Amino acid sequence: MKPGRNLDELCYPFIYETSNLCDFEVVTDELCGHIGAACSLLPADMPDIAADLDRVQPLAFHVNGSIRGRLAIEEADLAWLQTRLCHYREEVRERLESFVLPRGREPIPQLHLARSAAKKAIRLMVRIEQEGREIPAALPRICNLMCNFFFVLTLVINKRRGVDETPFVSKSYG
Repeated sequence: MKPGRNLDELCYPFIYETSNLCDFEVVTDELCGHIGAACSLLPADMPDIAADLDRVQPLAFHVNGSIRGRLAIEEADLAWLQTRLCHYREEVRERLESFVLPRGREPIPQLHLARSAAKKAIRLMVRIEQEGREIPAALPRICNLMCNFFFVLTLVINKRRGVDETPFVSKSYG
């Protein structure tokens, strides 16, 4: 497949590439969209979470271009996100003891979708590295942090709303 001459029929310059790099860029675009949806659906009584999501969302686009282009994730970004994760983790310490089903009113589903997109991005980085491209260590680190951050935020939001989590007990693992 090759693009036609009509640029309106081309959504992304690299969309017809066969490498995993384009898939990574599409997934990180999806990640940014899920974060944006969570931002727009967050209740007004959670300005701390809104401010943090507002700061995290552009990081997803910085991750997006950091393989094909220049690395745009800095140690300061990682340190900030680690600090915010620890802050929220402390708020829900008692809820971190079991695996839970991903449930809750908006923006909980959007945060779980963002979490999943961050995982997809990590998996694609594994494939891209297998294809011979060097992956800066900051990229999987920030995506792993984002994944954990989004999960913890779902617990925080549900707790603040007085919603109990629904535990999941696996039949596959003891």
